[in-house]
Amino acid sequence: MINLEERNRKIIDAVISKANIVCPGSLALIGITGSFMTGDFYEKSDLDLLILINDDKGWRLGCSMIQDDLQVGHDIYCTKWEDLEYDAKYEHPHISKLMDAKIVYCADEKYKKQLDVLRHKAREIMEAPFSAEDYEKAEKVLKEAEHFYAMAMISDDNSKVSEWAGGAVYYVENAVAMLNKQYFHYGVKRVYEELSVMKNRPENLCDMIDHVVSAASATSVKEHLTTLMKETLAMFYQVKETIPTRKKPVIADTIGGTYEEMYSNWRNKMYLAAATGDRHLAFMSLISASAMFAEISNEVNIDSYNILNCYDSEDLHKTAAAYDDILNEYLREYKKGGISEKRYADIDAFVLDYQI
Repeated sequence: MINLEERNRKIIDAVISKANIVCPGSLALIGITGSFMTGDFYEKSDLDLLILINDDKGWRLGCSMIQDDLQVGHDIYCTKWEDLEYDAKYEHPHISKLMDAKIVYCADEKYKKQLDVLRHKAREIMEAPFSAEDYEKAEKVLKEAEHFYAMAMISDDNSKVSEWAGGAVYYVENAVAMLNKQYFHYGVKRVYEELSVMKNRPENLCDMIDHVVSAASATSVKEHLTTLMKETLAMFYQVKETIPTRKKPVIADTIGGTYEEMYSNWRNKMYLAAATGDRHLAFMSLISASAMFAEISNEVNIDSYNILNCYDSEDLHKTAAAYDDILNEYLREYKKGGISEKRYADIDAFVLDYQI
């Protein structure tokens, strides 16, 4: 049986040789990644390579094949510099190809230096103190998990439930890694090992994931996936509370005109909904108002307003009055900032003032 090290060398030499023949100048460097880089390989391991190419001609080096004597498949996959430049921004935690590849061939020393620059950029990002921007990156990945979770919950097909649940688990794992500003050094076989030592993670994270992938029915999958999502969201909220916020002060430039906009957009709709018994109009108006309050509070140092507490599906008149109360409370923000709401006795008074 062929020696694995010898086999790997033959594959690498074949790539270099083909590059010299079919696309001279296209091959920048080759690095060993995956199990042969981490030491986790066994007799059935395929060779994972970083084959970095300079141009589109280099795609000719790509190839997928099956080695019959070992019954092992190989995916000789090429990577462009643009891919590594994206990885260096640390938008996802699967950047071991960039960070850890063991370089075994380099066409020119300048390529190694270029790779080192990208690695340094990624390290700088990951080693910097955790910031609101870092949280937003992790939260963006978590939202992908939420999408897959929602699809799993509304599906009635067992295989589809499992498929969507698998996507949710994948993005939960990625989101937790991003919340810790770490990346996965090893393959999927050791993901539990890496997750279990991350500081910011739900307690028993790996057990919860294992319950999802071990569930025997769609109902059980949904139950365990719900637990996983709830605990992960709770962890995110906990981390978010530790991030220093630099909100803008309450002044005319930051909230001026917002009270009038909230009055204009939804106050009369609330009373129309009450008069006509239109629950949908009342509810969706409050949803829109809540979104505006949330947008303002994310940027400006205002008090917290729970708009949906206004809603009473059995008493829309009470709902409209409660929204009025919220508007009156919000006027206190104006007073804090020395802002006066714009009110006119009639349209002529507005026009006279507006044209000055």
